[in-house]
Amino acid sequence: MLSLFLKSLLGALAVLLIALLSKSKSFFIAGLVPLFPTFALIAHYLVGTERTMADLRVTALFGLYSLLPYAAYLLAVYWFSYRFSLFATLTLATLVWGLCAAGLLLGWLRYYSATA
Repeated sequence: MLSLFLKSLLGALAVLLIALLSKSKSFFIAGLVPLFPTFALIAHYLVGTERTMADLRVTALFGLYSLLPYAAYLLAVYWFSYRFSLFATLTLATLVWGLCAAGLLLGWLRYYSATA
């Protein structure tokens, strides 16, 4: 239970830092905070302690590929922000992320299950 509390505390601290940075003169740094590997560290620790090092490498490789949906999301936010309201921009960009993430999962499962 303590470990769950600590994980949620890390998430809350990240949200607080983003909120504070978004109001500062260096507001753009708020876009860097979600990329701090808080949750990746937790995931990698759990995979590394509960599974093999080969599984940890697969997890890290999948994490690299997961940057593609995030990049698509950021490009969509940038592009849609010229054309739509904030709500529509974020909604559409989230849909773009979802489609790209689904494509990544389908492709990964097809490739990885074929090689495993």
